[in-house]
Amino acid sequence: LTHIGAKFMFVAGMFVSGCVTILFGMLDKVPSGPMFIGLCFLIRAMDAVGFAAAMTASFSILAKAFPSNIATVLGSLEIFTGLGLVLGPPLGGFLYQSFGFEVPFITLGCVVLVLVPVNMCILPKYDSIPSKDSFWKLILLPKVLLLCSTIFSLSACLGFLDPTMSLFILKKFKLPAGYVGLVFLGLALSYSLSSPLLGLLSDKLPYLRKWLLVSGSLMTALCFFMLGPAPVLHIESQLWMFVLVLVLVGFSLGMSAIPVFPEILHCAYENGFEEGLSLLGLVSGLFSAMWSLGAFTGPTLGGFLNEKLGFEWASAIQGGWALLSGLATGIFYITEATRRSSSSSLQNPPGNNEERTHLMGSET
Repeated sequence: LTHIGAKFMFVAGMFVSGCVTILFGMLDKVPSGPMFIGLCFLIRAMDAVGFAAAMTASFSILAKAFPSNIATVLGSLEIFTGLGLVLGPPLGGFLYQSFGFEVPFITLGCVVLVLVPVNMCILPKYDSIPSKDSFWKLILLPKVLLLCSTIFSLSACLGFLDPTMSLFILKKFKLPAGYVGLVFLGLALSYSLSSPLLGLLSDKLPYLRKWLLVSGSLMTALCFFMLGPAPVLHIESQLWMFVLVLVLVGFSLGMSAIPVFPEILHCAYENGFEEGLSLLGLVSGLFSAMWSLGAFTGPTLGGFLNEKLGFEWASAIQGGWALLSGLATGIFYITEATRRSSSSSLQNPPGNNEERTHLMGSET
């Protein structure tokens, strides 16, 4: 990112993603069998590279443009993430039902390509100097490792719902297929509407960020335990309770996901990393990598557990990841606060002020 520039990486990533999306829409003309499957993997992999470039650069550009309000800006933009999650499935389904397989992908790809020249004109160009700080130096910091586990667990929990939740809703509540998307609205809307407020709170009261992270992870774990609910609770699953838990999941995900980026950045500054676009690129890349790793692991492992144990147990086990990361991060923060308070008390013994007062009194 520092060598080719954040703006170029963002625009190039969008261009690649748009072109690949259009190509994906033409796959129905490929003969069935190994060739079709192979091209699907190849095109999806190319799309992932373009997406990673655009996302990594976008986080860096935002953090560079708004250094004092990173969480607020990220939280505000999550409104549009939620909007995409809400509008994508119904619009894509309507286009697919009306015009076939090609049109949804070609339409979306063209929209992305139209935005390429717009961003070329609007985005500023940031110059940067390559830093001597390395990716491994950043990721091996204990606090950063714990924050990476938080990103991974949240992404895995969110990804777990993709292949499993719609099947559970259809089987358990006997809803028509058209209503399944409405159930997803609970999660998407609560996440997108709460993210700006959580981002503002994180920036205005930075000392609360760590506790938002911990509380969000523990709340996510509890919600996934109640999503089934877990068989050990002996609670019958009902639709209203399922939707309510999804709303809480969206809010808890925002509590943990929004403060993570500025918290990693603050940790890097504390450990002597040079401020600039180079560090922002490292943090952005790390965030995207951990999120994508969770987005792969969650559906893969979740689908396997759902098939073997059922949705109730699979959901509870998935929530265990968030529970472990929340407990580990909470213990680390408590230990860190205890260590700092004890070191400050050693540097400034309480008797010093009293002795200084007595000496001043005797001199007068």
